[in-house]
Order: sequence, then structure tokens, then C-alpha cells
Amino acid sequence: MGESRHGVVHRRDGRLQPSEHAYSRIVTETTVDKTTERTAVEFWFDPNCPWAWMTSRWVGEVARHRDLDVTWKVMSLFVLNEDQDIPDEYRERINKGQLYPRIVTAARLRVGQDIVKPLYDALGEHIHHRQEQDPEQVVPAVLAELGLDADLLEYAWTDEVDQAVRVSHQDGIDRVGQDVGTPVIAVEGTAFFGPVISPAPKGQEALDLWDGVVAVAKVPAFFELKRSRTVGPIFDTTA
Repeated sequence: MGESRHGVVHRRDGRLQPSEHAYSRIVTETTVDKTTERTAVEFWFDPNCPWAWMTSRWVGEVARHRDLDVTWKVMSLFVLNEDQDIPDEYRERINKGQLYPRIVTAARLRVGQDIVKPLYDALGEHIHHRQEQDPEQVVPAVLAELGLDADLLEYAWTDEVDQAVRVSHQDGIDRVGQDVGTPVIAVEGTAFFGPVISPAPKGQEALDLWDGVVAVAKVPAFFELKRSRTVGPIFDTTA
């Protein structure tokens, strides 16, 4: 049994097993690049969340114009709500949706961090733009599209990578508190929930929002700014 450079222990039976090193690396893998002065950003998402998807498209737009070094990390709506009193319909959705953080985590452990964003993009295209709501159909289709090994699919059905999912999830939640959701963003160590947006701003509007959100989040005395949503998610772009 040996550990690969991605922090995965390959057992003699061929199973994928993240090592303790892999777990600990999740919370330390993103740092500010002092040489190029790129802005280090961490983005926690559950692929099943439409609001996280909207925010991720905005961050993608900002990254086209600003030198951001974004590390994409999973969190889990299932874990977030496992002790909460929520409607049965939503409970069923997030129970089925466990497949998404699991498959992203399994792919990261096997292939490396660079697969996370393309996998998230592909999942989001199916889930949110095409409105395909059956994870058992979406996950195999996305693996095939990206040329990933079909045997990764087995990790979506089991709890083998759930500990790694929970470690990543808790890392994000620890930055902002338990009473928020997805997405969580950290910019050079300053973390916040959201912003909740629809549609995803583009061009100068996207940059203005970024500058404002980051500036506000850096003020230690600031905690919350909110108004009621008047529209649902508007899926007009992929990034």
C-alpha cells in the first residue's frame, strides 16, 4: 500500500483511500503567491446549489480581468443540513445530491486539484442550465464528457470519501460560522458567505461588486448586509 503525490493511498485491492496527509492538506493548500502578487481566493461550493453556481460564474468573470488564483473546494448541503428541520422535498434532494461532492472529491484525490473546476463546470451545466435533476444520470455523463475513469463512479454511491468531504466542508464553515450556507469565499484569508446574486454580473459591474464585497468583508466590525431576493437564479452564462 503506497501513497501517491496526490495524497492518495492505493490499497492492494485497488481501492482509493485518501491519506491523513491528504485530509490535512485540504486546509493549507491555498496561499498567497508573493512572487506574482496574485490574489489567493478559496471558493467552497456544493454543485447542487444554484446560488453557489451563480456566484461561481461571477468569480469566473472577475478572474478574466483580475489576477486571481482560485482554489475550488467542496462543501456539502447534506452535511450542512443533516441536523436541521427542513422540508421533506429538500431533504430528498440533498440526500441524492451527496453524489456530487463525493465525485468531485474522489476525482480530486485521484487526478489532482486541477480537475475540480472543470468537473464543477460540467456538473453545473447539466444540473442548472439543462435542468437535469437526477444525479444518477448526471454523474456518469459528466465523467464520460471529461474522459475520467468510469470506476470513479463507485465512490459516488458509497461513503468512502465522505470524511474528506466533511473536512473540506468544515474548513469553509469554520471561517464564517455554522449559520450560513454555500458558497463560502475566502480572499487572502478573509472569508464570507455569498454574495447571493442573480444573474451573475459581467464586465465592469462584476469588478465593482468584487471590489465592494472584498472591501466590506475586510472590515472586522462588519457582519451582515441583506435584502430580500426578488428573482430566482438566472442561468445566462457558463464560466
